[in-house]
Amino acid sequence: MRILDMYEENKTLLSFEVFPPKKTSPIESVYGVLEELTELKPAYISVTYGAGGTAADNTCAIASKIKHDYGVEAIAHITCVNSSRRQVSDTLEQFRANDIDNVLALRGDIVPDLPPQTDFHYASELTEFIREKGGFHIAGACYPEVHPEAKNDIDDILNLKKKVDAGAEFLISQLFFDNQYFYDFQQKCRFGGINVPIEAGIMPVINTKQINRMATLCGATLPAKFLRVMARFENNPKALRDAGIAYAVDQCVDLIANGVSGIHLYTMNNPYVARKITEAIGSLL
Repeated sequence: MRILDMYEENKTLLSFEVFPPKKTSPIESVYGVLEELTELKPAYISVTYGAGGTAADNTCAIASKIKHDYGVEAIAHITCVNSSRRQVSDTLEQFRANDIDNVLALRGDIVPDLPPQTDFHYASELTEFIREKGGFHIAGACYPEVHPEAKNDIDDILNLKKKVDAGAEFLISQLFFDNQYFYDFQQKCRFGGINVPIEAGIMPVINTKQINRMATLCGATLPAKFLRVMARFENNPKALRDAGIAYAVDQCVDLIANGVSGIHLYTMNNPYVARKITEAIGSLL
């Protein structure tokens, strides 16, 4: 099913992200997570292409299981910065053979240890390549607080417009902890002629190590309110988990009240956290 067709006026989609197990773990180790997450009936589940830019062999298999065994639509991530056109084509053919027709086109992380590839430099190039292949529905990523490599916010919006013009049908945002950044970003997108649905990426932070890692990776601003909550409970893991869930729920309620197209929950493969948030906001969707 084309995910773009799921968006309806005055309704907010709820979707999840999961990641494949580490290469040292069997693929079956994620099946229990999938079973619990699919019970929550998200609109769809996205499957990442491997942490740190490394290709994950299990992405297609997991996306296929979500769609065919659990009856939930899946979207498979695909990256390009470390791949040749041939490698991308092979991955797309694997997706096609498994009836995975929704893909999230990403540049991916540059990994110094991998041999350099020059066929793709930007996600917009990958998006155009996939569109020309035909048969796929394409999503793109966006940064409410400006892509770390963009010169400024105007440059960022112009580059995002290229991605949408290349074929991205909807966008999923990077995580953020202050909703005002997302609302300002939405307005910039509309002014820039970007009129596709934009889902808000929400990550419930449940440990201090996660906080520092996420802030470093994506440059997300940590508001004073957020930092006070985390500092108050940093030595109590259960309290910190519950505080992180509560903070994410507060973000979601505000986003839904303001008519956001969708909320993409970065579950970190934690069904408990996903369930608590879904139960808290379920009646609002």
